[in-house]
Amino acid sequence: MGMVRGSLHRSIRRPAALAALVSAAAAALLAEPVRIGFVGLRHGHSWRQLQDVTGIPEAEFVGVAESIPGLVEEARKVQPDAHFASDYREFVRSRKPDVIWAFVENNRHLEIVEFAAPLGVHVIFEKPLAGSLADAVRIRELANEHGIEVMTNYQMAWWPSNHELHRQAADGRIGTVWRLHGVVGNAGPSPRDLRRKVFFDWLTDPEANGAGSLVDFGIYGAIWAAWHRGLPSRVYAAVHSLQPDRFPKVEDNAVMVLSYPDGVGIFEGSWNLPRGFQQLELFGTSGSLSMDRTALTRRDGRKRAASVEPAPLPTTDSHPIRYIVDRVSAGEPLQHIVALDVNVDGVHILEAAKRSAECRCAVALPLKDFGAP
Repeated sequence: MGMVRGSLHRSIRRPAALAALVSAAAAALLAEPVRIGFVGLRHGHSWRQLQDVTGIPEAEFVGVAESIPGLVEEARKVQPDAHFASDYREFVRSRKPDVIWAFVENNRHLEIVEFAAPLGVHVIFEKPLAGSLADAVRIRELANEHGIEVMTNYQMAWWPSNHELHRQAADGRIGTVWRLHGVVGNAGPSPRDLRRKVFFDWLTDPEANGAGSLVDFGIYGAIWAAWHRGLPSRVYAAVHSLQPDRFPKVEDNAVMVLSYPDGVGIFEGSWNLPRGFQQLELFGTSGSLSMDRTALTRRDGRKRAASVEPAPLPTTDSHPIRYIVDRVSAGEPLQHIVALDVNVDGVHILEAAKRSAECRCAVALPLKDFGAP
């Protein structure tokens, strides 16, 4: 079943003469659940998804590959009837998932795609797409070569407010957007139990994560900027170690200033905030839009802020698994902030920000010398 779907999706990228045949085959397979497996449980976001995955009728959960025994023990408490394996390569070959959701260290994302792409297996990652620009570019090359989808998951990708804000901005409801300001962060990771310790250990490792809070929360600002405005012409970043005893290897606070020929983006990512923040505000020539998880407001000129009711998302667009199942089954490309090209641009911005923080200078984009994986 997994190889059938992979072959089907590859055929979609072939000449248009096959379009009718592919469409009929996709329709025939649409009623069958897409097989999804988890590779790794090392990301803190994996546990919520592990709990929810068996409640999605469009997907057939085929199990988990994880080599850390303590994480497997914890996972059995959540999914006691699931299939578990220690070797993810053998797991994929034997269980034949159509899609794997990889909850692994950022610097292993390329490794996963190098294995999955030739098999026609689609991949979901938690943000960011990769820990380096070289890895991100190579992931895109492999995805295009083998006809697979590689999706990067974000919490706000499934918020109606996020899509309504983008729609209103694109429609010119606040005039020409010239300034973006985002704040994302919380009190930072903490190794309070095994699940969190595994996550903490690699998240605070500059090689495994790619940096500290600059990558962990800076990617939200970078992806918003890439989605709304594309690549900036220059990036300036400043990073701080406000809790060096707690985070000795990486920064715990980061600020990015993105310069466009006709605008600016200012984004803050921090592990030092008193509570969780996921906020974005856009300023246009005639007003502003402000968004968080639950609310969207618009101010026209000097008028009072007015609440905007976001249009509800279709069921297929409201959850990462439902979304990729719908896209793959229909042979349609991924869109908005989970799409591959936008995420390569997001990692591109982060790469420039890391260089800027090191040299304490502005860095011009696009980068030309980001190296090979």
